[in-house]
Amino acid sequence: MTAFKTLAATAALATGLGAAAEAQETWTMTSTWPSSLELIEFDRHFVDLVNKLAGDELTIDFYEGGSLVPAGEVFGAVQSGTVQAGADWPGYWAGRDAAFTPLATTPALFNAVDYVNWIQEWGGQEFYDQTYGEYGMVYLPYGVTNNESGFHTNKSMTTLEDLQGMRLRVSGNEQGRILERLGGSQVSMAGGEVYQALERGVIDGGEFSTPNVDWSAGFQQVTSHWSTPGWHQSASVFGVMINKQAWDALSEETQEKLRIAADATMLWSLAFTEKRATEAYSDWEEAVTIERYTDEALDEVQTIANEVIVEVSCESPSAGAVYLSMVQYLENYAQWREASAPYNLGRTPDGPSVEDLQACVDG
Repeated sequence: MTAFKTLAATAALATGLGAAAEAQETWTMTSTWPSSLELIEFDRHFVDLVNKLAGDELTIDFYEGGSLVPAGEVFGAVQSGTVQAGADWPGYWAGRDAAFTPLATTPALFNAVDYVNWIQEWGGQEFYDQTYGEYGMVYLPYGVTNNESGFHTNKSMTTLEDLQGMRLRVSGNEQGRILERLGGSQVSMAGGEVYQALERGVIDGGEFSTPNVDWSAGFQQVTSHWSTPGWHQSASVFGVMINKQAWDALSEETQEKLRIAADATMLWSLAFTEKRATEAYSDWEEAVTIERYTDEALDEVQTIANEVIVEVSCESPSAGAVYLSMVQYLENYAQWREASAPYNLGRTPDGPSVEDLQACVDG
């Protein structure tokens, strides 16, 4: 009888261990970023947190950008389930849906804290859910940066007249339209190609990301001037695409741990980038001539950016819905933000009107 009980207990233990082993998932995750660019630190931080929080239920094996699939194919790899997860910047997929651009960045509008506020409490997450959901994916935003550096060139640029005839690498539909109205021309290329394009004179100037990321890309080696601020992308969002079937296979508790890891990474990403950008700025000061656009130039950029945002919103109902929600947030938050100035969270931009965007969305 004792032997039978022992055998039964052993069998039960083995069954329990087998069930636990079956419950443990292993995901493959890749990125659009190579290890040479600091943006990959957002991805690594998220993966590290997930593996700490949910290691008994889920382990993520992370591979840098380009090691499994080319950066431009990460979206398709996640959608098809070739990999369970892929880190991205939503703007790369704007060719699929114009809404991906404002989900990634805005010209002369949001700052990083605006994105956090909007995503967390003003309904922004719903637009990520809806837009990525159309492609069979779940999206967890987990990284934010403030405005990008600006243009790296070999000439002085402080006024809008200085942009005349300049061939500049700039990412984004809205950004390209604004540049063209300012007299420049947009050249589209992957971030990893900008260095060689600058070196060979294929473009007159280029941009990619924040000061620390641009430094890691080596732009200081092939340019002599830096014109700031980066009005073309006043803030950016990064995150992870997750295959919906892989997500649904997780327990609710594990899903919640991934959301917690994403929220924690987002907070960390802001502090990390601001610290690194500050450190990199000192390096840039020693390497190139740093110049700032005049206030008059930035006012004109704001006016043109507003016009372009309204135009895009009228052309694309999905993008228009995102921009309308953003401007409604700005209008709603403005009273308290301005009342608490100067101890507040940035400026209230003089962006497009809610009425103009509402008219676009309503058709």
